[in-house]
Amino acid sequence: MEAKLFTDIVIVLTLSIAAMFICLKAKIPSVVGLLAVGVLSGPSGAGLIGASSQVEIVAELGVVMLMFTIGLEFSLKDLMKIKRSVLLNGGLQVAVTAVVVFGIARAAGLEQNRALFAGMLASLSSTAIVLKVIQDRAEIDTSHGRGSLAILIFQDIAVVPLVLLLPLLSGQSADTGTALAALLGKAVAAVVLVLAAARWVVPFILFQVTRTRSRELFILTIVALCALVTWLTHMAQLSIALGAFLAGLIISESEYSHQALGNILPFKDVFTGFFFISIGMLIDIDFFLGQPFTILGLSAGVILTKALVIVLIFSLVGQPLRIGLLTGFALCQIGEFSFILAKAGTPYLLISPDHYQLFLNVATLTMMATPLLISSSHWIAGRFEAMPLPAVIRKGYLAGAGGPDESGPEKSQDHMIIVGFGINGKNVARAASYAGIPYIIIEMNPDTVKEEKSGGENILYGDSTQELVLEYAGIERARVIVITIADAPAARRTTAVAREMNPSVYIITRTRFMGEVGPLHELGADEVIPEEFETAVEIFSRVMKKYMMPYNEILRLVGEIRSGNYGLFDDTPGRDSECTDIGCYLPGMEVSSYLVEPHSFLSGQTLAETGLRKRYGLSVLAVKKGDTVVPNPSAEMRIDPGDMVVLMGSPERIHWFVHQSIENVPG
Repeated sequence: MEAKLFTDIVIVLTLSIAAMFICLKAKIPSVVGLLAVGVLSGPSGAGLIGASSQVEIVAELGVVMLMFTIGLEFSLKDLMKIKRSVLLNGGLQVAVTAVVVFGIARAAGLEQNRALFAGMLASLSSTAIVLKVIQDRAEIDTSHGRGSLAILIFQDIAVVPLVLLLPLLSGQSADTGTALAALLGKAVAAVVLVLAAARWVVPFILFQVTRTRSRELFILTIVALCALVTWLTHMAQLSIALGAFLAGLIISESEYSHQALGNILPFKDVFTGFFFISIGMLIDIDFFLGQPFTILGLSAGVILTKALVIVLIFSLVGQPLRIGLLTGFALCQIGEFSFILAKAGTPYLLISPDHYQLFLNVATLTMMATPLLISSSHWIAGRFEAMPLPAVIRKGYLAGAGGPDESGPEKSQDHMIIVGFGINGKNVARAASYAGIPYIIIEMNPDTVKEEKSGGENILYGDSTQELVLEYAGIERARVIVITIADAPAARRTTAVAREMNPSVYIITRTRFMGEVGPLHELGADEVIPEEFETAVEIFSRVMKKYMMPYNEILRLVGEIRSGNYGLFDDTPGRDSECTDIGCYLPGMEVSSYLVEPHSFLSGQTLAETGLRKRYGLSVLAVKKGDTVVPNPSAEMRIDPGDMVVLMGSPERIHWFVHQSIENVPG
């Protein structure tokens, strides 16, 4: 048996490598390839895998590893931020989906208890597949990513009471109330244990382990903690996936979470692959070929029903149509915990053998369609947004609850719009406030809007991809719009809409990857700040400082690196012919402004006395005194504290002057 399992593992790994290579070349999500490997190599396919039950055991480890790493990347503070979404959105999704499917099943002729059981099976989604795809697309921090995670957490918790309801549905429910009360007690005890462990026990254990400086002991301790918490939740009759998530959550509260995550990630990827393959193995090809239209029709019906339910729920709680669609297509499949529920319901005769195989085929097909649906959901959402739909549908029925008052915002002129109020958005707002620049913030998280609005921030709730929201924020009168959101499709859409509504507004867009720079420039962004590139530049500059390279030389090199690589990666047609910077017409020259502070060596001197031209090689283009701008000032003009001096010169000269002025040393 051991040799057979080893042979199966070799076959699985070999086929997985080939399938993933093909998927990557074809730009198809790798999950689809892994599911296809399971279908083709399973019992109803080529029959290459014999020890399928043992492969399923390995696959369960994949679910545990996936949920454990998600917990490591999360935190209790993050979980508390989405508690409303977990309870409200998650509860409504499970309940409404179960009721809708129950009604459809009853209309199709199923008995009442079997129809309700069908609703329960359809209400759950695939935590493993959805989070895998969303993580691969770097969308876990987006509005629909957080919304999907919240609903999935509730579903994982809901599996337990759903299993306990099975005897009630079958009429064998003598002790269901007692069992439910005992379960709730165990669940409360597990939560208390998790909180206590996260605060006192685990940090102490990991501190003692890390003091030994043994990598092997650290990894073994992390795996043991994961196994222990997962076993405790299993003993409390909670799902092992929820236990693994809680284990990761406990460790995430310590300062050792990043090291733990780095050690676990390689194991997660391998075991998660086995999980997706085991799902594909469930498909019975002969059963599918016997009634393909029925299975395909039911699969499409499940996808559309679940997506529409989530769109409806999100609209009722005030989320825009776009977020509802993205979340709906992410969670429109039947989940792996539905398989557990179906197996548990079989002894109670809640599902017939034929219906069980039908369920397996439909569930697996919806899982296989999920990566493609998530990839195309942004395009689908864009098509719906282009339709002339009523505002109540586009913005959400209760969208005004977290938004601005009906009197409207002030008619600001030359203000800045900040899209997104995460870390980047808050830093931009802080800098704007310090500089006295008027700004307004657009944010999608209603809790953030409520909290910041109570603190006096000029913030409104809305989807920045909507023209009405940008119009409300005064896009036609704005000088600058800074787009800081992590949702790449939303950033592209916001950039395009902002450029269309105000051709002269200066658009600065943040992105994670260099591959987004060109498309964002094509859509109208004036500047694109790629995080991965700026990180490399910052590392370079700090390394050069360590090697004692002169500061002005570092600034010169950084400037050359930025201009060279941004040009290299920005292949927008015709962009080279567009120029809004003086450097295009006077190569090597730069225009910069300098605020004269009371302690500056320029203060109290005439322009001739400052020696800006003779000492620094800089030309003074203008001086702003209060609200008055004096262009081409004379050499006798006196410079006072608070004046703004506009300088022109080479970047090296300007940086040298600024460096000298900070140290208050005349050149």
